[in-house]
Amino acid sequence: MSETTLTVPTMAELMVQGKQPEVLFWVGSAGSYDDRAKKITKAFVKILNKVGVSFAVLGTEESCTGDAAKRAGNEFLFQMQAVTNIEILNAYEIKKIVTACPHSFNTLKNEYPSLGGVYEVYHHTEFLHQLIKDGRLKIASNTYKGKRITFHDPCYLGRANEVYEAPRHLLKELNVELVEMKRNKRSALCCGAGGAQMFKEPEKGDMDVNVLRTEDALKTKANIIATGCPYCNTMMTDGVKFKEKEDEVAVMDVAELIANTQEL
Repeated sequence: MSETTLTVPTMAELMVQGKQPEVLFWVGSAGSYDDRAKKITKAFVKILNKVGVSFAVLGTEESCTGDAAKRAGNEFLFQMQAVTNIEILNAYEIKKIVTACPHSFNTLKNEYPSLGGVYEVYHHTEFLHQLIKDGRLKIASNTYKGKRITFHDPCYLGRANEVYEAPRHLLKELNVELVEMKRNKRSALCCGAGGAQMFKEPEKGDMDVNVLRTEDALKTKANIIATGCPYCNTMMTDGVKFKEKEDEVAVMDVAELIANTQEL
């Protein structure tokens, strides 16, 4: 994926111009601050730029959705963060949101409505799949043709929101050999990062959850473990390193795989 200049307008900039974007891209904390997740953010933006999707970000006006606070049991902090975000989103009259983070996706879609934040919310794999169905995004490259790829279902995308097929449809568009782990879709094992576990050391046990899940993936003999969540990406990457397989197996977000097939 060659380096290109990214066009990332903010809602404040568009409002001054009297414009309303087709969709708001909710970047999320990981996509904004984590160095690895920033690459996912850039990949998704490159695709949006390539196909001419009118979008904007909140920029410095975006705050954490409050997901981690809520999962950790701090409902008060969650509602403070949520209400602040909702006031900003409603002030900009946002109707449609896309995000590359299933945690943000789940919170914005299912938990903001009761606090006054009602939006049409999409995970980035759903949005990209729709772009393909609409004929706006075309994948003509054979960059990954014949590669064995397995997809790890993020908990907040899969079981929590029943989104299983969109990421798989995207991977099939790449002409790859999609191989499923024994535990997949509704029976998929968590990567170990959900419920704010990402930010603490695991309790003592026989094996860390992310290592157990990585073993599931390695059993498929896949060249690439595809993810749809920045937290899952981190946990699976750590698992691959723990198993000393980083020279053989790559961990990549679906958006990165799609972006690598585009002439950007």
